[in-house]
Amino acid sequence: MVLLTAREYEVTDRMDYTRVAPDAVHAMYALQRYTQDSGLEHSLLELVKLRSSQLNGCAYCLDMHSKDARAGGETEQRIYVLSAWREAPFYTPRERAALAWTEAVTLIPGGASDELYASVREHFNEKELVDLTMAIITINGWNRLAIALGADVGSYQPQQPAPAGAQATGSDHD
Repeated sequence: MVLLTAREYEVTDRMDYTRVAPDAVHAMYALQRYTQDSGLEHSLLELVKLRSSQLNGCAYCLDMHSKDARAGGETEQRIYVLSAWREAPFYTPRERAALAWTEAVTLIPGGASDELYASVREHFNEKELVDLTMAIITINGWNRLAIALGADVGSYQPQQPAPAGAQATGSDHD
């Protein structure tokens, strides 16, 4: 077995894929905007993004969404314990359903059983479930881009809240 040193394993920006394929990134941004505007709770979406990024091992997205979650009022405790959400009492039944669905959609070989689907439907109507699934698909796509093409882990800074009456502009991916 070959062990890699930290330097050999480090992934940094390999290319500026936003410059190389702007239409593809524009399509990802459009999907991201859709999920952000879907009506699902912001805090729920951040938990989903964090959990999927944990499962995929995406350091850039974990850094981003832990910062965004904290900036949005999420507690440190819930962020730290997220990988063991089943054993922790800190998550609502709706959040638990979303996290279980996130794992099933992210770890697709296990699939989404009929029992899980029925359980999730107790907490999400049809439109919400489609929107939740699209949010999971979106973060999985961003994870794969960041892991495969590189990302400057640690560089992300959450957007500051816009002054009252101003329109916020999103420049980072998810």
